[in-house]
Amino acid sequence: MRDTKSPIFIRKAWGRVAAYADHSDPMVAACNLIALVVASNQPFYPLYVFWMVSDHVWPTFFTFLSTPLFLAVPALARRWPVAGRALLPIAGLSNTVVSAKVFGPASGVEIFLIPCALISAIFFRSSERQISFLLIGATLLIYFGLHGLYGTPAHLYSPTEYFSFSRLNAMSAATLTIFIGLIASGLISQIKTRT
Repeated sequence: MRDTKSPIFIRKAWGRVAAYADHSDPMVAACNLIALVVASNQPFYPLYVFWMVSDHVWPTFFTFLSTPLFLAVPALARRWPVAGRALLPIAGLSNTVVSAKVFGPASGVEIFLIPCALISAIFFRSSERQISFLLIGATLLIYFGLHGLYGTPAHLYSPTEYFSFSRLNAMSAATLTIFIGLIASGLISQIKTRT
């Protein structure tokens, strides 16, 4: 007997997620989408580390501390759109700092500061440049101010494992940066058709 309930359940669940991410301001909707995509990928990070780096994955669970922040972006943006957009790079910066402390800079995790800076540069209007510059400044401050000051990581990986870790994080950050670029180009097209 064919189960017809599963596709309906999936469609309903997807509909709720889409409704949660939706916003009348396309810039806010774009940030909401990015936040939910990042949050939905976080549970897979321990698996990526297990497959590509090491079976010592317990430190990856610290990355889940930022999941509620990413999930809160659409809720905050519904009430305060600028604050919701600002929460997205703030969540990313928080996650990067925690990850750099837990894994150590040798893991290459600080490369995630690039998509954080990109979001800060792209998703704020010219009238909101002060917020944009503040967030970009925070990104630079984190890199230049904290790099090398995180102390001993929660687990010391071998040089070979750190090499694999760097490759994993570089690929992940590159994929995220490309995704942000695609979202931004779609947003530019949307704005052009409206004018």
